[in-house]
Amino acid sequence: MLRKVLALAFALVVSSARCETMEERAAVCFACHGEHGQSELENTPSLGGQQAPYALIQLFMFREKLRAFEPMNEMAKPLGDDDLRAFSEFIAKLPKPRPPGDAPEPARMQRAQALVARHHCNSCHGADLSGGENVPRIANQREDYLARTLAEYKSNTRHGYDATMAEVMQPVTSEQIADLAYYIARVR
Repeated sequence: MLRKVLALAFALVVSSARCETMEERAAVCFACHGEHGQSELENTPSLGGQQAPYALIQLFMFREKLRAFEPMNEMAKPLGDDDLRAFSEFIAKLPKPRPPGDAPEPARMQRAQALVARHHCNSCHGADLSGGENVPRIANQREDYLARTLAEYKSNTRHGYDATMAEVMQPVTSEQIADLAYYIARVR
C-alpha cells in the first residue's frame, strides 16, 4: 500500500512540475500536510508559517537522504535547488497553524511553561516559539508530532544540526515531554 501511495505521490510531483502556480505544485504536499499547511494527519507536521531557511534545509536533507523518511525522500528526490527554494518560500507564506480549539488545562500549561523556561526553549525558538532562520517554528505544531519528535531527540534517534536538542532533552521525562507537547501545541 505504501508503495502505491508513493508511486501516486511521485507521479503527482513530476506532473506538477509542469503546473503554472506554486499552489498547484504544492497540492501534493497538502495531501499529507493539510490544506494550506495545517495538518490533520496523525504525526504529520503542519507546514504553515514555517521559516523558509528551515524548510529549505529540511527539504534538502530529505532529497539527499540525510533525513530519512521514505515518503519525503521520494517526494524530494526529483526537486532541483530552485524547486527547493520555491517550495520553502511558499511554505513560509502559508498561514501559521492554529492551536486546538479546546480550553487548555491551566496546570499542564504552568508545568510546561516552567520547563520551557528551565530548558531555555525560547533561546533558540523565540519568545513566542515561532522560530527564526534555520530554527523551526514549533508554536501550534501538532501535539502528537511534537511529542514524537521530542522523544526522538531524547532517544537520539532524530538528529538535528548539532547535538543541542539531544542534550536539552536528556533530563526531560516522558511525562514532561507530554506536557511540553501539550503546551507548545497551544501557545497563543
